[in-house]
Amino acid sequence: MPLKSGLAYRRILLKLSGEALMGDLSYGISPDVMDEVAKELALCQQKGAELAIVVGGGNIFRGVSGAAHGMDRAAADQMGMLATVINALALQDALERQGAPAHVMSAIEVGKMAEPFIRRRALHLLDRKRIVILAAGTGNPFFTTDTASALRALEVQAEILFKATKVDGIYDKDPMKFPDAKRFDQLTYHKVMEMGLQVMDMAAVSLAQEAGLPVMVFNMLEPGNILKAISGEKIGTVVTAV
Repeated sequence: MPLKSGLAYRRILLKLSGEALMGDLSYGISPDVMDEVAKELALCQQKGAELAIVVGGGNIFRGVSGAAHGMDRAAADQMGMLATVINALALQDALERQGAPAHVMSAIEVGKMAEPFIRRRALHLLDRKRIVILAAGTGNPFFTTDTASALRALEVQAEILFKATKVDGIYDKDPMKFPDAKRFDQLTYHKVMEMGLQVMDMAAVSLAQEAGLPVMVFNMLEPGNILKAISGEKIGTVVTAV
């Protein structure tokens, strides 16, 4: 049942893809994309949504690709964590320019740039309608920001995990390579794992399945999609137990 605000969900964990933040750039952060995302998130906050956001770092550095080129995987993943901190600070700045109070919490110590992730502190900020931006994944190598998203969603008692990417849902194969790729409106966790769909890593899917945490995957570059998702509109692909 929708809330009085017209929103279908009160507390959301939003995973923002680092690659999507590039826009049309080959790397880095597109100011236009960041500003549009910040405007929409600020509007969601004004409507009463409680937002926790996990940011990826693939637009700056991807740990897996670094390891694939011979770099030690743990070192590469640590660099990837730092990339997410850069994105988190950029998002915080964009949100505050929209008048939306935001706090960056990091799973690794980054001195004076962000406070450490403390679950009770994060819950307190969310209760006060502050946007909480969660950086550095889980703080450990060999774990993706997808897994961090599922973990943090459970820790902050989110009702749903939104994965906002540059693709409009889950397909049976890469729609960028195969024009005949089929998009799913709804899937079960079991089907995602059975088909080996690469929307999230298996650790994240298993964690969501065990907790019964629904996951919605949609295109964040389509204006208004984040608000549509929070309002309960059927966009993208939803993954549930049944």
